[in-house]
Amino acid sequence: MKKIAYIELDTHAELAASFYKLTKDSEDFDVDFYFSEKIFKFLDIHEENIFLTEYSQLSETLANKKYDLVIIGTVHRHFIFYKSVVERFNTAIVVHNLTFAKTSKWILFQSIFKKDQQYRLKLFLKEGLLEAPSLYRKAKYLLGIDEAMAKKNKLKFFPLFFNQFDSQVSENDVITVVVPGEVSQKRRDYNSLLAKLKNFKNIGQNYDIILLGKAAGRELEVLKSISDQLPQFINIKYFTEKISQKYFDKQMLKADVLYCPIQTETQFFSIKEIYGLTKISGNIGDAIKYGKPAIFPPAYRADLPFIIEEKPDLQTQFSELKNQRFDFSPFSKESISRRLQLFLNTL
Repeated sequence: MKKIAYIELDTHAELAASFYKLTKDSEDFDVDFYFSEKIFKFLDIHEENIFLTEYSQLSETLANKKYDLVIIGTVHRHFIFYKSVVERFNTAIVVHNLTFAKTSKWILFQSIFKKDQQYRLKLFLKEGLLEAPSLYRKAKYLLGIDEAMAKKNKLKFFPLFFNQFDSQVSENDVITVVVPGEVSQKRRDYNSLLAKLKNFKNIGQNYDIILLGKAAGRELEVLKSISDQLPQFINIKYFTEKISQKYFDKQMLKADVLYCPIQTETQFFSIKEIYGLTKISGNIGDAIKYGKPAIFPPAYRADLPFIIEEKPDLQTQFSELKNQRFDFSPFSKESISRRLQLFLNTL
């Protein structure tokens, strides 16, 4: 039986949860999970193979347990520690920002003075920010969670997304559109969506638009001001507090369609990343997990039948997708578990 350690100390709790669910009953793999307090509390999984840890204690633990494979879910901090891991163990790193993973020390050094200076100086002085390029190069495997993007960029595809809910076509006359994710103009173009909604025509159809993420700052002020300007047949719902996972699940399952106005470009450590090319949107995983069709901007390339390119007439497109069925059986838990088993046996 192959012994695997999965480490997530920083950000991507949902990927760790998927890996846990896919390997939980495996007869081929013995997996231990090492989580920071933040990840541990968020996932709230209490099993013998789930460990609350700090990175300063972890290196010796990994050595003592003699794992066959170490998977690092996120490398956005603790670079000195992670470099020691890739140098000592058979290690795979999940890549979330491809340009960042390939950047140079000089560009990283310049990024310190562009934004969040106090935080980035801490990473530079105490956590070895400039070691990032080296540790990505030294890792035995670099993993991508989007199959098409992984192939294009010579990453190994790490199958984690699977359908976790039975999706049913809504019998409600209202078209429910969910926009999942934090309400921030930096990652998604909410201004464009709101402008399009104001131009919807009264065709005897009502719409519920649910912005499923916390809204704050300028975005919240815009939502407050625009809500009364929308046509009466459009009801828009937004939230000013963080949403629980249980409530998030409930609202996602109500959706007829997901609308994902992803910005073409974003930045990570002031380094440009391009969605669909060097960075995957988590909304791909949302569509698969909840079994929902999702509308993406034309610039985002995804080789999946349920990821739909936005059309100029968005109102008609919402109506077309309301009762359209998509086959998510290739993403069943059983199917992805088999793919994951075959993949892990190659590492």
